[in-house]
Amino acid sequence: MEKRKLEKLGIETSLLGYGCMRFPTTPEGRIDEPKAEALLDRAIAAGVNYIDTAYPYHNGESEPFVGKVLQKYDRDSFFLATKLPLWAVNSLEDAKRIFAEQLERLRTDHIDFYLLHALNKEKWELMKKLGVVDYCAQLKEEGKIRYYGFSFHDEYEVFEDILRYRDWDFCQIQYNYMDTQEQAGDRGYALAEQLGVPLVIMEPVKGGSLANFSDDINERFQAVEPEASIASWALRWVGSHPNVKVILSGMSTMGQVEDNLKTFADFRPLDEREQSVIADIVKELKSRVQNGCTACRYCMPCPAGVNIPGNFAAWNRFHIYGTYEHVKNAWEKDLKEEEKAKNCVRCGKCEKVCPQKLSIRADLARAQADLDQARAACRREA
Repeated sequence: MEKRKLEKLGIETSLLGYGCMRFPTTPEGRIDEPKAEALLDRAIAAGVNYIDTAYPYHNGESEPFVGKVLQKYDRDSFFLATKLPLWAVNSLEDAKRIFAEQLERLRTDHIDFYLLHALNKEKWELMKKLGVVDYCAQLKEEGKIRYYGFSFHDEYEVFEDILRYRDWDFCQIQYNYMDTQEQAGDRGYALAEQLGVPLVIMEPVKGGSLANFSDDINERFQAVEPEASIASWALRWVGSHPNVKVILSGMSTMGQVEDNLKTFADFRPLDEREQSVIADIVKELKSRVQNGCTACRYCMPCPAGVNIPGNFAAWNRFHIYGTYEHVKNAWEKDLKEEEKAKNCVRCGKCEKVCPQKLSIRADLARAQADLDQARAACRREA
C-alpha cells in the first residue's frame, strides 16, 4: 500500500483512504453490516489506515457502525477522521454536545482528524462568531483531537481566506481532472502546498462520473492501459500531486475495493504520455458542452417555474459523459416535473437578463428532447 508522509504532522498515512458514506445497504436502506464490515476488513488488511466518516453519513448510522467495527483493531493502527456538522450548530453548546456524542458513537476517547464539515463563507463566518473555530482548537490542546482541519465547498477566494486564517494541520478539498477550476481547484492545491498544509482529497472520481464514459472515450484509456480500470486513471491523476496525502474513495462493493487496492498497492504516478492522454480527453469532453450556462441564476426565478440552470446542468453533463446513467438521478429525481424544460412558455424574460446571451428558449427545447430520447433508449435497453 502506497504511504505518504505528512511531514508537518510527523505521521504517515495510506494514500488510499476509506470513505464511509457509501457502504452497501439493505432493501430498507440501512447499512448492510456484514457486507460493509467485510469491505473495511479487506481494506485495512491491505494497509488502508485512514478511515473517514461523518455525523450525517447513512442517516447517522455510519459513525456508530464504524466505531463498532474498529473495536477489533489496535487504536494506534489507524487514523480515524470525522466531521462537525456545521448545519446543526447554532451555538457553542451545540458543538460541544455533538462532539461528545461523536466520541460515544465512535467508541473512542479521541479523534485523529477532526474537520469543520463543508465550510463555505456563510458557515465560516458563523463558526468564528459562535466561537466554534476556537473551541475545536481547544479540543486539540486537550488531546481530544489530534489534527484539526476542514472540508470545503465554495469559491477559491473563500478558500484562501480560510486557509490563511490559522495554521491548519490539514484540509480536505474536492479535486479531480475535470474540476481543476472549480471550488479550490488548482489554485487551492498550489496555495496549500505553498503554505505546507497537507491535503486530503474527496471526489477524485467525481462521484463515479470518471469511472465510465461513452465507448469512444473508454477505448482511448484502454488503448494505453488495457488492464487498468477507467477509475484508476482518475485516482492516479490525483495521486500524482505530491501534496496529496490521502485520496478518499467511498467503496461500496468488494470489486471496487479490490480495484482500488490494485491501483494503490503498486502506485505509479502518471507519466508524461498518460498526462497528455488525460489532457486531450478533458479537452474533448469539455468541447461537448452544449451551451455556456454558468448557473449564475440571473434568469431565475422563471415565471413558468422552470429550473433553467438545473435543466442545462443535466443536459450538458449528459453530452459531456455520453451516457444517460450519468444524469439519470438528476433528470428523474432531482428535477421535478414542473421544473423541467417542457414547461417553458417562451416568454423570453430569461434571455433579456442572461449575461452569456444564451438562446435559452431554443436550448431548453433541445435539452428536453435530448434527455427524453436518452431516457427512452435506456428503458428499451433495460
